[in-house]
Amino acid sequence: MTKHVKIFGRVGASAQREVFVGFAPASLLYTLSFADVLDEDTGRGYQRRFNPKHSLDFRKYIQQEKSSTIPLTFNLRPSPGAWEIKRHDSGNATLEVSKDAGKVFTQVDCQHRLGYLNDVDVELPFMCFIGLSEREEMEIFNVINSKAKGLSTSLLDFHDATLATDLANERPELFIALQLNNNSESPWYRQLDLGGTSTSGLLRRASLRTMQKAIKRFLSQTKILRRLTPDAVAQLVLDYWLAIAVVLRESWDNPRSNLLNKGIGVYALMTIASDLYLESIGQSCDKRYFTAKLAEFVSEIDWSTQGSMKGLGGEGGVNSVVGIIRENRKKPHLRVVANGK
Repeated sequence: MTKHVKIFGRVGASAQREVFVGFAPASLLYTLSFADVLDEDTGRGYQRRFNPKHSLDFRKYIQQEKSSTIPLTFNLRPSPGAWEIKRHDSGNATLEVSKDAGKVFTQVDCQHRLGYLNDVDVELPFMCFIGLSEREEMEIFNVINSKAKGLSTSLLDFHDATLATDLANERPELFIALQLNNNSESPWYRQLDLGGTSTSGLLRRASLRTMQKAIKRFLSQTKILRRLTPDAVAQLVLDYWLAIAVVLRESWDNPRSNLLNKGIGVYALMTIASDLYLESIGQSCDKRYFTAKLAEFVSEIDWSTQGSMKGLGGEGGVNSVVGIIRENRKKPHLRVVANGK
């Protein structure tokens, strides 16, 4: 009895990377491969969450007459004894995979095509990178899928963060957003959707992309990085959201019925953070400062999804919410003037 699964093909190059190209039944490729989906709890992996509908649509299509697909893309990560490529003359080669090795192919670009083909024997072409590390594999996935429809922009942001050599200075808005998500003291702790899977999935309030874009707006409006380091700004932003969670506790604890944590709320509140920071000259801009300032006006605003903000969206909606908040700030002052008369 043979101890290996053998697939015949050729060894060549895909630009600057060596690859093995071959053909095999879909069911065999399914058995030998896995998708390295991002586990947000551990930070391991890099693929998007599995989309059953997308995969079922492909299963239905690929079994139709005259169907076809571009080659599936895999990687054989270094794993001594699990697989071997035996090279023959003129580029021909045999890929031998130990039957005890389990799933040795990582699905670089074919997760949803293979997802429901476990019992389908249609022959498919494939290309397999040879011996890429997990990091190199992620880099290639990012290049292939950076413009892919349906791929989470937050997942691409997470890739950028993982691959960056100096994230704090290269993309400070992303660095700060990830600090909010990763700091156990943060009210956003593990509640930003990174595009992978997480045991805290039901608690997610906003996406990583939404938060980092809102922070980018804050950085632009305040020019704060001219005076403070990215780490110091991250602490300031954390203090601000801690203050929000205290002053608006009831709304914060009911994210599904409030706009506070939705995109429009995040953008608007980071704009108000800009206002408060720019007014803080000579004061310590910390949680105590933000809490005291926010308590003067923000709790009077109706953040419910059925309130005055209902139906608002996009850039115009954000500007409207900012206008509502700023007008609310003026009311106590106007009342004081009236009483003084």
